[in-house]
Amino acid sequence: MDLNVVLERLQVFVTIFLGIFIEAVPFLLAGSVVAGLIEIFLGRETLHRIVPHQPILAALAGTSMGMVFPVCECGVVPVTRRLYGKGLALPVGIAFLMAAPVINPVVMLSTYAAFGWSPILVGRIAFTFVIAFSIGLIFQLARRDEVLLPTTEHPEDAMDEPPAVSSGEHPTIRQRLPSALRVAGDDFLDMTRYLVIGCLLAAAMQTLIPQSTLTAIGQGPVTSVIVMLALAFVLSVCSTVDAFVALAFVGTFTPASILAFLVFGPMVDIKSTAMFLGVFQRRKVAYLVLLPFVMALFLGVFLNFNVGVLR
Repeated sequence: MDLNVVLERLQVFVTIFLGIFIEAVPFLLAGSVVAGLIEIFLGRETLHRIVPHQPILAALAGTSMGMVFPVCECGVVPVTRRLYGKGLALPVGIAFLMAAPVINPVVMLSTYAAFGWSPILVGRIAFTFVIAFSIGLIFQLARRDEVLLPTTEHPEDAMDEPPAVSSGEHPTIRQRLPSALRVAGDDFLDMTRYLVIGCLLAAAMQTLIPQSTLTAIGQGPVTSVIVMLALAFVLSVCSTVDAFVALAFVGTFTPASILAFLVFGPMVDIKSTAMFLGVFQRRKVAYLVLLPFVMALFLGVFLNFNVGVLR
């Protein structure tokens, strides 16, 4: 291959990568800071006391909890595990697990920054809500001991302890803030590697794979959705920044398949599936992967055949 062609492709690759990465980093940082503040300052028992117990209201509450706990798909798993340890109802935790990585202010803002006030933004919020609510209701039919690992009922509460202070003193905001910032820093550094990998893969696909090949795959009403769902699972990009990764596929893949990517990816990916195994029994983890996959696939294919909905 001609050296000039190689250099040109490398330049395109770097430009695409930096464009995605630089746009996404502020939102990842903001999400990490919020997660750190929640971990240190907000007692989870308060939430448990106000959550309704009626099944439909409980699933609705779980789906909306992301507005109170704005965590990504990585942060939501340990939070859900601790809430279950405090006796949170099963459907509430499942709905929260599925919805919180999208139904939260940080992700809504990042999606707006990437796509503006568009059908993609509205569809992402609406369909995530519907799918998470539906899965929460489905798990209402199961018993806790059929779904949760025995250790989930009594997790260690070390992280719930406030920072050490002098005997008899209540920790002040100034004393607790460094702990919150340490948690935020750890979360930011941990998530940055997933962001970099996702940006690299997205940029590589746009640069190295012939545009005609991507277009042929990406415009198929069924194949486009399947490919984007597979990418969402494999890329494992944090939900606070995945809208910018999806933006790289605009014009190549159908709008409906991009929407399916944005709905399914925050619910289930490689890293969150592995984390599920520390909370749920293995067979139920399979359900937590397959149920949102099938629902997102149906959504994407349906909209592809009715693509005017997104235009």
